[in-house]
Amino acid sequence: MRKCLAFLKRDFLIETSYRFNFLLSLAGLLFSVTIFYFLGKMVDPSMVRGSADDYFSFALVGMALALFLRTGLGSFAESLREEQMAGTLEAVMSTPTSLVTVVLSSSLWRFTFTSLAALAFLGTGALFGVSYAGANWGAALLIFALTVAAFSSLGIISASFIVTFKRGDPVNWLVSSLSVLLGGVFYPVTVLPAWLRPLSKALPITWSLEGLRAALLRGAGLHELRGKMAVLAIITITLLPLSLALFRLAVNHARKTGTLSKY
Repeated sequence: MRKCLAFLKRDFLIETSYRFNFLLSLAGLLFSVTIFYFLGKMVDPSMVRGSADDYFSFALVGMALALFLRTGLGSFAESLREEQMAGTLEAVMSTPTSLVTVVLSSSLWRFTFTSLAALAFLGTGALFGVSYAGANWGAALLIFALTVAAFSSLGIISASFIVTFKRGDPVNWLVSSLSVLLGGVFYPVTVLPAWLRPLSKALPITWSLEGLRAALLRGAGLHELRGKMAVLAIITITLLPLSLALFRLAVNHARKTGTLSKY
């Protein structure tokens, strides 16, 4: 825990040293919410009936979760790339710190910042009229935790490519593209051609969005959401050990080829 907090403190200090960038990020968030608010005025609410009362609230949850998708897929690879460019990765790997700790701790600040940004998304939506009066926050948090774990597993696999090849990350590109296209982020899965809908069910974000929208916008409970939680849990249980094993292989390969110092 002490080492994790040290990583978090380091990244927090680095991020807060660029205050203007933080303000630009906040402005971009407000701008995005405003665009979708007015866009929602043009969309027939019946298009999203069953998931949300209107398109704006539907898209708002999609945008908030898309932030975590981007963070989960990219944070580990970005952190390692920055460490490599700064020449500190080898030094960190030479300390008596487990590989799992290094991988997971490197993304703590990004997930913390993304959590704040997602809350800002939802809070701004409330200012525009989205109601969370009947939201089941407990169920939403459980779905959220499983979502972060599933996305992180994919992100660690993505980081393995960065350690091995330095550049070129097909996992991030493929999963993020398919998730936005087929996962129901900006439009319901039901508008997809029938032959594409089964493919959307193979993506973690599809189950996450359905669960979060149900919990936040319809007040669905654990009993109703148990199937979606079970799928996300199976994805995590399958991918997390696999991703850590792949990352360990990538680090060992980099050490053997001399692209990462041998310690």
